[in-house]
Amino acid sequence: MDEPKLPEPIEFEWDSGNKIKNQLKHGIINRETEEAFFRHKLIVPDQRHSAAEQRFGMYGQTNEGKTLFIAFTIRDRRVRIISARPADKKERKIYEESIKKTA
Repeated sequence: MDEPKLPEPIEFEWDSGNKIKNQLKHGIINRETEEAFFRHKLIVPDQRHSAAEQRFGMYGQTNEGKTLFIAFTIRDRRVRIISARPADKKERKIYEESIKKTA
């Protein structure tokens, strides 16, 4: 599966439960999640979590430099956020390597 073509302009869709969960569980506010889509990003397919629709994982950074892992899908030309959390050490390294490759 290739990297998805993100819709332009990017519009976001939030599940009402996930919108609050990301902040309560992971300390990530919605604005931070959205910021990551407008900076350097690394998108990978997620074939394990859904047979009904294509899902993706994305490593990206907020404007303040927090590296995040974001699970999302694309529905009706909108990016639907499934979850967002701080990237772990291994994920940060993967993201940093992707930046080096584009430099």
